[in-house]
Amino acid sequence: MLIIIQEIFLNLNFIAFCQPCCPGINLFFPKHKMAKTFYSLNIHFHKLGFSSFISDIWKTKAEFEMNILLVYPKMPDTFYAMKHFIHVIGKKASYPPLGLLTVASLLPTDWNKRLLDINVVDLSEKDLKWADYVFLSAMNVQDESVKEIIKMCNRAGTPIVAGGPLFTHEYERFPGISYFVLNEAEITLPVFLNDLKKGNPKPVYKSNDFADVTHTPLPAFELADMKNYIYSIIQYSRGCPYMCDFCDVTALYGRRPRTKSSSQIIRELEAIATNKEVKLILFADDNLIGNKKTLKSDLLPALIEWRIKNNPGFFFATQLTINLADDDELMNLLLKAGFRHIFIGVETPDEEGLKASSKNQNLKRDQFTNIRKLHGAGFMIAGGFIVGFDTDTQTIFNKQVDFIQESGIPLPIVNILKAPPGTELYERIKKEGRLSKPFAFTEGETNIVPVMDEKILYDGFLELIANIYSPEKSYERIITFFNTYKFPKTGIKIPEKYSLNEMLMVLRALYLVGIRYPSRKYFWKLIYWTIKHNRKYIDKALFYGVMIYQMHQTYLHIKQSVLLQNRHLYKDPDAGNKTPPISVPDLIAQL
Repeated sequence: MLIIIQEIFLNLNFIAFCQPCCPGINLFFPKHKMAKTFYSLNIHFHKLGFSSFISDIWKTKAEFEMNILLVYPKMPDTFYAMKHFIHVIGKKASYPPLGLLTVASLLPTDWNKRLLDINVVDLSEKDLKWADYVFLSAMNVQDESVKEIIKMCNRAGTPIVAGGPLFTHEYERFPGISYFVLNEAEITLPVFLNDLKKGNPKPVYKSNDFADVTHTPLPAFELADMKNYIYSIIQYSRGCPYMCDFCDVTALYGRRPRTKSSSQIIRELEAIATNKEVKLILFADDNLIGNKKTLKSDLLPALIEWRIKNNPGFFFATQLTINLADDDELMNLLLKAGFRHIFIGVETPDEEGLKASSKNQNLKRDQFTNIRKLHGAGFMIAGGFIVGFDTDTQTIFNKQVDFIQESGIPLPIVNILKAPPGTELYERIKKEGRLSKPFAFTEGETNIVPVMDEKILYDGFLELIANIYSPEKSYERIITFFNTYKFPKTGIKIPEKYSLNEMLMVLRALYLVGIRYPSRKYFWKLIYWTIKHNRKYIDKALFYGVMIYQMHQTYLHIKQSVLLQNRHLYKDPDAGNKTPPISVPDLIAQL
């Protein structure tokens, strides 16, 4: 019996190597079919104990070329996804998936690799027939899309290799996935690939170690078609020195920021710079200034020197902490290097909320003054805010509105507090028996039973976002921003040349927001104010004018979602408590 089984495998192996010379064999046994046959037979017989010769056969299979489909799930309609802004300018997604592009570079060079971003194009059965494996990477916000991808792959018989933050702490929730390669791919992926080569891959690969990112390869940027994206993306560091209890960064990447070398970053920028359409590059760091010493002594001087020498036409965006305002030297270096857009987690103007959440870097400072200082230096801020801390009272909603509007943060992003798995907050809430449901990322959802009355929390949240995201309030706040913002004086001019495609984007925005949008008057008021008071801000006026539309659509979507997800709180007010909840069409009509 053993000899017969071995003969079957040897014949299948012979067919595999005949394929390049005998293309007719593909009609009867295409390569992807054989890969899946090897996969299923190998696993089945391995369980029966026939591992000695099967491993040898599988090793041969794993060594010749394979088709790898790198799949990035769909982003839901949140502020971060900027779906409405993207639609207006004719793009399809914000940025390409850096994690998958890095994974692609860690795979054998002779394997065929394709990137399929579902935010750009739908996943099809044809794609899955081509693929020997689907490599899937996802964040928590992409949970629903991941479940649909798993169903499709399982129907097609295509095994999935999954990694990313969504799976790190709760991979057991996804039984349809064949292999989990968790934590940092530089450590766990080579082990998986080695086991795959030997014919005995395990279902789960984990590591408590953190990767040395100075050995991280150049991402496979060539797999992404940049015409579909607003901006490109790279990463300099991983980890954050702070311990905010609601943030999972330290659980995923540690408290000691690990940085790439400046030469690595320059190589990545040079690879991206070959595409002249790229005007903005996101440094996707958890906190770019987490390691100030190395940033100031290595990366920023190298970026400034490279910028002066090569004169690239793009700016940088990143995420960092508000204590940047304490370091004038660092601010100046960042601006000279080309950083303009920064995301800062302000969270709350209430000190009790900051203390309770261990947001210590925001304590003992005047955050309002810090924001104004950063605007005045030449930074454009997107600010993160949270309501629903255990210490919050009903007054927090008006406090948040006042802070946001008066500080002039042009792009505020407000969430109800949620507890991501792996965080200190999650463990505390779980211990207190206050976990209400699985983790949900979208702005108006929470997995926490709040201390505040639930109805008061949701009513206050909806009132808050109505008072910052309405077109009128967005316009007023952006004018406040323009009155405090100043162009950075760096002595390094960044060329701003506009291509035909960019001019067409402007025309599309003028039509969709300036003509078709019912609240278009605020778009034109902003343009008129800019022409009258400071014409050199006209490009920013166009950008923020479209963001007025984005913020308005964000509000409408969040409101609809909150009402639909909390039917026990929001019933038809005119028909008593026994009336069924408001229907979807009625909700949409009310909006």
